[in-house]
Amino acid sequence: MKRVKDRQVVVSADFAGFPLKEAVKAHLHERGWTVTDLTPSLEDVPMYHRAGFMAGARIAEREFEKALVFCGTGMGIHIAASKCPHVHAAVVESVPAARRASTANNANVLAMGAFYIAPRLGMAMADAFLEAGFGEGYEEWDGFAEYHQIGFDECENFDYEAYRANGFEVVDPREAVLGPEPQGLAY
Repeated sequence: MKRVKDRQVVVSADFAGFPLKEAVKAHLHERGWTVTDLTPSLEDVPMYHRAGFMAGARIAEREFEKALVFCGTGMGIHIAASKCPHVHAAVVESVPAARRASTANNANVLAMGAFYIAPRLGMAMADAFLEAGFGEGYEEWDGFAEYHQIGFDECENFDYEAYRANGFEVVDPREAVLGPEPQGLAY
């Protein structure tokens, strides 16, 4: 698997997200990342959902640990990537949200919308997402890591038919107790 610790990431975009992808890709190259671009030519970009499937498949097949995907809003490509197994995609529009997608939700695909995200913001969001890991930065909140690990595990192993058969309740739910929220967490 090509991992972020080895500065490896995969990217894809549709026509609307292509310029933002190019700016973020250049920034990452400058910072020493190896960027595998599934959509290197504007003339050949697929529709948003197909670009999402392409990147999501690289995560599902465990070829890459994380991906960055780009379309007009980030939403369509996010939905498509999420159709692939083991993809935990997030649409974000701020640096703190990008970091939180990684640290709290263990997202492995970050979707950005070029209609709303300027290049410099996209670069900062990519850095925040790629340079943070699950559980980092929230150690001072008792129960935080366990709470989010349960959420990740239940999403990763979600079986809709079992959920449905169990009266739309999670089968064998685990619980975590969160301690008092630390002050200053809203940054």
